[in-house]
Amino acid sequence: MCVCTHTFYSISAKAERFSLGRRAHAHAHASLDRLWDVTLCERSRTRQGDSKCRTLQLLKNMAATSTNTCQPTERSFRDRVPPLLTDLYQFTMAYAYWRAGRDQETAVFELFFRENPFGGAFTLFAGLNDCLRFLRSFRFGEDDVEFLRSVMPPTTDPAFFQVLLQLDCSKVTVRSVPEGSVVFARVPLMEVEGPLAVVQLVETSLLCLVNYASLVCSNAARFRVAAGPERKLLEMGLRRAQGPDGGLTASRYTYIGGFDLTSNVQAGFLFGIPVTGTMAHSYVTSFTCLEEVWPQTLVAANGDSDPVDFIALTKGWLIRACELLRVESRRIHEGELAAFLSYAIAYPQNFLSVIDSYSVGCSGLLNFCAVALALCELGYRPVGVRLDSGDLCSLSVDVRQVFRRCSEHFSVPAFDSLIIVGTNNISEKSLTELSLKENQIDVVGVGTHLVTCTTQPSLGCVYKLVEVRGRPRMKISEDPEKSTVPGRKQVYRLMDTDGRPFLDLLCLAVEAPPEPGVPLSCFPLCSDRSSVSVTPAQVHRLRQEVFVDGQVTARLCSATETRTEVQTALKTLHPRHQRLQEPDSYTVALSPTLQELLTEFHTANCNNVLIGN
Repeated sequence: MCVCTHTFYSISAKAERFSLGRRAHAHAHASLDRLWDVTLCERSRTRQGDSKCRTLQLLKNMAATSTNTCQPTERSFRDRVPPLLTDLYQFTMAYAYWRAGRDQETAVFELFFRENPFGGAFTLFAGLNDCLRFLRSFRFGEDDVEFLRSVMPPTTDPAFFQVLLQLDCSKVTVRSVPEGSVVFARVPLMEVEGPLAVVQLVETSLLCLVNYASLVCSNAARFRVAAGPERKLLEMGLRRAQGPDGGLTASRYTYIGGFDLTSNVQAGFLFGIPVTGTMAHSYVTSFTCLEEVWPQTLVAANGDSDPVDFIALTKGWLIRACELLRVESRRIHEGELAAFLSYAIAYPQNFLSVIDSYSVGCSGLLNFCAVALALCELGYRPVGVRLDSGDLCSLSVDVRQVFRRCSEHFSVPAFDSLIIVGTNNISEKSLTELSLKENQIDVVGVGTHLVTCTTQPSLGCVYKLVEVRGRPRMKISEDPEKSTVPGRKQVYRLMDTDGRPFLDLLCLAVEAPPEPGVPLSCFPLCSDRSSVSVTPAQVHRLRQEVFVDGQVTARLCSATETRTEVQTALKTLHPRHQRLQEPDSYTVALSPTLQELLTEFHTANCNNVLIGN
């Protein structure tokens, strides 16, 4: 059971003094205000209790949006990736290159993965911004070099350590698909060109920054597909994540992948993600009786200076609610009621309680209704409840029916807007099953199965040499699937007449690009088929220069901006490629020229011939 201990209250006021982007903050809240206005208009035209109205209210009343634009703060966080965050053999290889006089030779590496994760047909590319920040700040300090002296073989020439002190990425060029792109297996996502020793040294760090980010972002996208477009998704996996950095990375990239909210306050501060939460069972069970509630009064929302005895008011509503629902009041758990009262007095505008600490039907729901009705009488708008155990679907239906009965019987329209949050070790499978059943859950909180990617813990990105001194290079493995495609390449995405991608074409960099409306032949990868002929309606070049001469040349987008790009990209992907179960494979193919080069390498390997140019 993953329990979120954070609360649905705003931390914006405290964060505001750290803000570096008031204009963006004002724009975000103006958007929420417009959203709320739309909700009010819709409510006049739709039946009360409509799920869309409830979830729109959620964004207005519960999510605390950080006032940071995230760029300065996020940069300071990600720039801390040190140059020693790599494997030792990178340094020993770099030393061997240097000893051989090859360290300055121009080399080209490609970063890609071999299979789409989770049995799916697509992946979201993430981590590029982190890679660019890492490359920009890549330098060795005196402490770094002194440590390397202690771990490298004692025969290492001391002059090499002086060379390391001068190394940076000023001669490195990176071409990459944009952050948040929908990508596919075997497609080179990043091309890193530069001095052989330098581009070798950055391998492990780049893989570390891309592998998990892309994996968890893709996992989040699958949860979004399972949930559908309307239901809100809350990431609450910090306590189950693989360490603090894993928790922060998960929060950022699950938001980019399609989640709406996070419980991770630090992620909200760093990345501008809306922060939210509920209430822990520990809070509820810490109370035993009404005498523990203090203060016991609450001032009305209209600012009336006369405080109201909130306990007495709630007791009156509890009797009326029990009579309406025909529940014996003696079965109500007093400690639970005390917990709800105390919390409501502390946060009358943000009252959302977990109602399954003892019994939903016999205690939790009744206690919530009593406190919520008392809040409504004083002019406040309660938020809703969280269910964390049992059959979430059937319980949510029962809870919604009670809310509607209270709304109609007591003429309290605010009960039509109460939301229901469902948590309980949610997985992709259980979320899919939940979406197929009748339920009234507005928000789903996901932790363990999201951030730990339980069905596949690693994406398996690799970083392979494809060219040195302008000459193609290829790894020919005993396992054919681990063989690489030689040569420096360009990647084109071919679109059909509906604007949907249907094939990614890998060509040598020197080849002319394909043209829209012109038929072309290509050879699908990982297939025994001969060439196929296709005619693209549109052609998009996927990779652009993003890092040149030590400088980032691409705009570093915020998490919110990248999230928008992801949702746009996924809308163009054909539904058959988005299916969670048994999706259709997406085609990645080689141009005839590249296929010929690949065949040449295989033939030469069989004959023990070295291919030059």
